[in-house]
Amino acid sequence: MTTHKERDALAQSLKPRHVRMLSIGGVIGAGLFVGSGHAIAEAGPAVLLAYIAAGALVVLIMRMLAEMAVASPDSGSFSTYAEKSLGRWAGFTIGWLYWWFWVLVIPLEANAAGTILHAWIPQVAIWQFTLLITLFLTISNLFSVKNYGEFEFWLAIVKVVAIVAFICTAGLAVFGFIPGSSTSGVSHLFDTQGFMPNGIGAVVAAILTTMFSFMGTEIVTIAAAESKNPGAQIIKATNSVIWRIALFYLLSIFLVVSLVPWNSPSLIKVGSYQTALQLMNIPYARQIVDLVVLTAVCSCLNSALYTSSRMLYSLAKREDAPAAAARTSRSGTPWVAVLLSTAAAFLAVIANYLAPDAVFNFLLASSGAIALLVYLVIAISHLVLRKKREAAGEKMAFRMWLFPGLTWVTIAFIIGVLGIMLFNPVHRVEVLATGLLTLIVVALSRVVHRKKQGQQDRAAVRSH
Repeated sequence: MTTHKERDALAQSLKPRHVRMLSIGGVIGAGLFVGSGHAIAEAGPAVLLAYIAAGALVVLIMRMLAEMAVASPDSGSFSTYAEKSLGRWAGFTIGWLYWWFWVLVIPLEANAAGTILHAWIPQVAIWQFTLLITLFLTISNLFSVKNYGEFEFWLAIVKVVAIVAFICTAGLAVFGFIPGSSTSGVSHLFDTQGFMPNGIGAVVAAILTTMFSFMGTEIVTIAAAESKNPGAQIIKATNSVIWRIALFYLLSIFLVVSLVPWNSPSLIKVGSYQTALQLMNIPYARQIVDLVVLTAVCSCLNSALYTSSRMLYSLAKREDAPAAAARTSRSGTPWVAVLLSTAAAFLAVIANYLAPDAVFNFLLASSGAIALLVYLVIAISHLVLRKKREAAGEKMAFRMWLFPGLTWVTIAFIIGVLGIMLFNPVHRVEVLATGLLTLIVVALSRVVHRKKQGQQDRAAVRSH
């Protein structure tokens, strides 16, 4: 007879090609195509140093997370590991904060997709496109995790092909092989007030901008739990993260800053890739970039729906969220968690229309430093769990490099970045809002767990 626990288990329907392409495409978000222009305008060609620093942090965090995920694959990923290492309050707190981050991403990405489509078909309002896209992807996520994997597979292919095509085209432009191009060579790396025109402070500030472009790399450790042989999938994805960041970010941004003057106004107006393509006189540059950005946005929206629902499901399985969120369909999909996450996203949209701007701006700001908080918790959890495993004499199939020194360096770096954000007027509100939200969630965890402990104590007394 099937038990309730077995009935509410996730299906292992993701194929190796799904997980492989998810790990490759997960690095490429809309932030690369649009947000990189702001980072370049901020730091100049030295933005490459910012991308190297942010990329190195992500590589180290993924290595730590993979070590824990290979030893214990779980749809709750770092939230589960935080609970095992730091206590139930930590798993509760980081799990809910991460869920909140992705719930807010849903309406933002849907609105971005709606804006692009509205520009193509002005007869249909932005909100109508937003609603249609969100409903379509929600329904798709309700049926089977295979649908999520399949959508991400094809969306990732589009993104990868687009980046590779850009690198090849820009590479030809650098060597002067593009007929009619108004730019060539790498002189723009130095000829506009030097390599670091705005000083090291601007590079540090750009690190903050670039770091959030990488958010989503960790999703592969959540998705792998719904594949067969998750440990092998996680190892493959983690081993490839270095070349993925080097190719998609460092090489493509190097080509952009080589071909485009860093102080070009169009970097902020239309983004770095469209600016570069226009300078190369590539026809339909705007339409090409819009199509790729639309793909990246839909991919991010799809991942936001998937990731928020799986984190909510994991919290429910650990009795840290409503029990209903742990229910799964016959296909092994946590349909209640999907619907609750989508509903929360729609509530955020309603808040945008009904609440004062200050309220919605706080909601957005509250997610600003969650990425760094997640990274910090992963590093601390790794520090604790690795020592526990070594003390227990466990054999580990996958290890973090230079433990514990490199883990401590990572922790110090993240704390340093948070400190810089706190003293930077542009990012201070994000740190304070995230800090306030974190304190509220920690307090809620104490209340919830005390209440449950009291119920268990009373039940134990009655049984005696």
